[in-house]
Amino acid sequence: MTRVLTIIAVLAALVVPSATLADDTPGPSNQSTAQQRCRDQLKSMGAKDFRALYGANANGKNAFGKCVSKLTHEELQGQQNAAEQCRAERSADPAAFAKKYGTNPNGKNAFGKCVSQKAQTQSRDEQETTLNAAQECKAERTADPAAFRDKYGTNHNKRNAFGKCVAAKVKEK
Repeated sequence: MTRVLTIIAVLAALVVPSATLADDTPGPSNQSTAQQRCRDQLKSMGAKDFRALYGANANGKNAFGKCVSKLTHEELQGQQNAAEQCRAERSADPAAFAKKYGTNPNGKNAFGKCVSQKAQTQSRDEQETTLNAAQECKAERTADPAAFRDKYGTNHNKRNAFGKCVAAKVKEK
């Protein structure tokens, strides 16, 4: 029961910042987008590797929740970054900005379209980077499992090697 309440509290805390972006960011909610990205990763990586990447407890049963939480936070950050980029672009040349992004007759929806487009592109790129890193780590682990655990594992039993590998490869890129 406390676990459920903790998850609800974390998700509620993540919803509050999204309310401040509601005026500038149309489209699906961050959480539902994160859930879909996590489903895609789970399907692409397989349950074992997905749990190794995101699962914080011994059996990795909380991996999906950890994934959603992480990606929701990243998407909120991405939207904030996209909004900053769009504000800068809009201030440089408002007329060109409205013409480039606006889809209605007066171009008044340009800011929201800009933020949405930039955030989606960033989200897609991050997803692709994570999946590519997971594939590289999977191949490296298959080639020499013991060396892989020694190189990336940091805890007492080195079972966190896959997650550490993916994180390192994503950070490189």
